[in-house]
Amino acid sequence: MVQEETSFKNPDEAFDVLLQVLLQEQSDRFVRAKQNRIRAANFPQKKLLEELVEETLPEQARQKLPHLKTLEFVKEGQNVILAGSPGTGKTHLTIGLGMEACLAGYKVFFATVPSFINQLKEHRSERTLRSFELKFEKYDLVIIDELGYISFDKEGAELLFTHLSLRAGRKSTIITSNLPFLKWQEIFHDPVLTAALTDRLTHKSHVINMNGPSYRMKETQEWINFEANQVDQN
Repeated sequence: MVQEETSFKNPDEAFDVLLQVLLQEQSDRFVRAKQNRIRAANFPQKKLLEELVEETLPEQARQKLPHLKTLEFVKEGQNVILAGSPGTGKTHLTIGLGMEACLAGYKVFFATVPSFINQLKEHRSERTLRSFELKFEKYDLVIIDELGYISFDKEGAELLFTHLSLRAGRKSTIITSNLPFLKWQEIFHDPVLTAALTDRLTHKSHVINMNGPSYRMKETQEWINFEANQVDQN
């Protein structure tokens, strides 16, 4: 069997080929790293900021969006609190920012409040809570979604408080809630703990009012109107 040899006219040509191979390998590694960060973040859906219909966002969110897109808040370890009525784009906005952070090289963690508290309780029962804490406080960005939709017990409130406090003033956390701060006590059932958590989360943070009409309700009404028009035409 005759071995096929690759011949180059000069050393420069061989160097160029090798350089291209190495650059391609480096590019492939970057792509894989981005994919791995997005997968590890555990987003419930893949939503991009480009898919947001900015005109449907509440006014304050539209004003803050250009700054949030720069991810300076992640770099500075600042928090973002999105509080307001359901259906105004809170989850889409946070996932989009989380995806951008992953693509920019940041390590991201996403969970809803009920899911997060269940994880913490499981780690406590399995005596792995400390190892999780060490990992949790090192994430560049943590996104905790749907605070206020479901109430939780004293253990859950204390676990949530402890872990969010681990990151206060050092690493960035995004929280979405359908409740204003004054009503957080209704889910924590402890005025002292609620006041302490609110104080830590809001210090040097971006608090964004997300009250406004629900885009889901708008889409539902548009669909109902369309169906009604179809019936009339028939």
